[in-house]
Amino acid sequence: MSLLITPLTDPEPAPSSRRLAWLAADSAGVPVGAAFLRLFTKEGQEHLAELEVTVHPAERRRGAGGRLLDAAVSAARAEGRRSLVAQAAHGSPGDLFLAARGFRRVLALTYARLPLAGADLVRIDGIAERPHPGYALTHWEGTVPPHLARTYADSRRAMDDMPMEETDHGTVVWDVARVVAAAEAVAKRGESLHTVAAVDRADGSIVGFSELVVPGDGRGDAQHYGTGVLPEHRGHGLGLWMKAESIRAARRRHPELEGLLTDTADSNAPMRGINDALGYLPTHRALEYQFDL
Repeated sequence: MSLLITPLTDPEPAPSSRRLAWLAADSAGVPVGAAFLRLFTKEGQEHLAELEVTVHPAERRRGAGGRLLDAAVSAARAEGRRSLVAQAAHGSPGDLFLAARGFRRVLALTYARLPLAGADLVRIDGIAERPHPGYALTHWEGTVPPHLARTYADSRRAMDDMPMEETDHGTVVWDVARVVAAAEAVAKRGESLHTVAAVDRADGSIVGFSELVVPGDGRGDAQHYGTGVLPEHRGHGLGLWMKAESIRAARRRHPELEGLLTDTADSNAPMRGINDALGYLPTHRALEYQFDL
């Protein structure tokens, strides 16, 4: 099949990355596939690029995927990147494609959903209302309040040691400006960011957080983002407490929500235990692949 690969550029970079794109078309100009390359731009991840390749099912095994991949790999190398990562559903055509093209599996993920209609809300309320001596919960919608911004940004290091197995993920460096920019990016998409945070009563600092992004119309499924507790405050059940309160707040604010989505590394036993305790049900597995440039 004769293919034309046309490079494109995303006109609006994200707060922590920019994106390149390529469109594959056949000899008649009909699109058959596309590739997107996210180039991370913030300190700690400037070595990393993330790839997404899609080809129409009817056009697979005709060279489009390989051509798109070659274009993305060349661009990542030209940008001085060290590692290229991509994700595919377990057993999918993408899974087979990446393995055949020299990518290696570095991380396994389980995706899960809490169907709110069938959730044990009485039990979840009980978890959220359980006292945790020395700690209190607070929450906000959108951008973190100014008086909490510094310690909230500091608390983001709770994610630094989350299990990533062999992935060359780097360390995300957070400051107040990045926290604010991330919240503004969610709002710009027309979605709502809800954050529940654990506060150390001794000094008023934030020591953990759980984020949930809700569709703008408050319907369908919301998506959990990060949930983490600073290492020095682990062992007190704060992760379960915060996530339970996040579920309860979502139900209260958005009664038409149908479910909550989350994904967790298979090796992250503590977070998998939290999800199981709250009633999340696995939906599918995915594999993270890496190509060393």
